[in-house]
Amino acid sequence: MNELRALVVEDEWPARSYLVELLQKTGGVEVIAAVASTREAEQALELSEHAVDLAFVDVHLGAGKHDQEGLVWLRRAAREAGAPLFVLATAHGEHALEAFDLGVSDYLLKPFTEPRVNECVARLLARRPPSETPAPPARIAARRGRAIVFLDFDQVWACEAAERLTFVHSAQGRFDLDLTLSAIAASFGRSLLRVHRNWLINPTRVLELERDAGGTSLFVGPAHAADGSGVRVPVAKDRAAAVRDVLLQGASGIRQV
Repeated sequence: MNELRALVVEDEWPARSYLVELLQKTGGVEVIAAVASTREAEQALELSEHAVDLAFVDVHLGAGKHDQEGLVWLRRAAREAGAPLFVLATAHGEHALEAFDLGVSDYLLKPFTEPRVNECVARLLARRPPSETPAPPARIAARRGRAIVFLDFDQVWACEAAERLTFVHSAQGRFDLDLTLSAIAASFGRSLLRVHRNWLINPTRVLELERDAGGTSLFVGPAHAADGSGVRVPVAKDRAAAVRDVLLQGASGIRQV
């Protein structure tokens, strides 16, 4: 099945966790991030290179009883080019008319139920046109002097922009690239993760995430880095929380907070 890539924006952890569980059980949705605020939602959309099909958004996200942060964000985001489909997931039914005027695809009322979530996902999958997005390339072609070096994607650790040049870091060394980071990101889509304006990383090659007073960094390298080979990559301050969440999506052992 061609899964929908979804974002969940809900500030109450039990409701957020349960909705993610129900969505994943449908078999038709891949939840790429589950966040508590619209600021985190925007970061998640940016980090995923806007490859999000669907966003489940609660109306009331702030601490105030009458705060409608989710609806305010939806009013703005729904008008942007390339915006995902939106589903309002809320305990309040009075916003339904405005929501559908904004083009919301569905309206889930709390408490969420498995049959209702299944119905929502089935309807959205049926509406989705067949994907014509080409598969990302399997290899990167780089330069070493006059030679062209071909790297399988799983050999790539990271791509870096520095001094108006672009480089790829791998177990075979650092090589020159002709393309900009933006062009590389467009070619490989979600396979590469933007963690800094000057860095893309291969998430499957992240060995360590470190946070200290100086900020957040990643150590990216081969599966067995006993010899210390690899590269230390800085993470932009405004991307750190979302990068951590993305990396933890594919791992078990540490609780996400």
